[in-house]
Amino acid sequence: MIHGFHGEPNGGWRPWLMRELAKKDIYACALPMPDPNNAQKDEWVETISEAVGNPTEETFLVGHSLGVPAIFRYLETLSKDQKIGGAVFVSGPAFEVKRIGYEAVNNFLNTPFDFKHTKDVCKNFTIIHGYNDKSVPFSDAEYLSKNLSCDLISVSNGGHLGGHEGAYELPQALEALEKMF
Repeated sequence: MIHGFHGEPNGGWRPWLMRELAKKDIYACALPMPDPNNAQKDEWVETISEAVGNPTEETFLVGHSLGVPAIFRYLETLSKDQKIGGAVFVSGPAFEVKRIGYEAVNNFLNTPFDFKHTKDVCKNFTIIHGYNDKSVPFSDAEYLSKNLSCDLISVSNGGHLGGHEGAYELPQALEALEKMF
């Protein structure tokens, strides 16, 4: 699991999701991403790569907010013969953020995602997004869902689906992962 900008590995719903997966004897971890207040794309991609090691179809990634484009950028580094089983993207931006202080975020978003390659190396995707997200427009989720040809789960009154908004459980993510398994 990859947290977002200004995030932390054990924030929000990630501890709950790890506990729920552990009940099913599925190992899950939330990565502490380097310098989350000044995220650097290459460092985040390297951190994901080191944690995953040799990707297999039994590898599943879950990203929240900036964790989503970080996973995209990681997937773009895989060769066509490397594959993971799936990815769940929660409240992820698809386009540059037009606010001061988000330059680090925009470094993950300043080139278009390679959707074709991403779909070649990842079998399954699910997008989960708060319909009333004030940080990342719902239209970003619609764009990602359309280009990945995957389900989009709208969470009414979910906001940005972060702990600061009281999102300490995210059953939609658990259900999406269970379908992928």
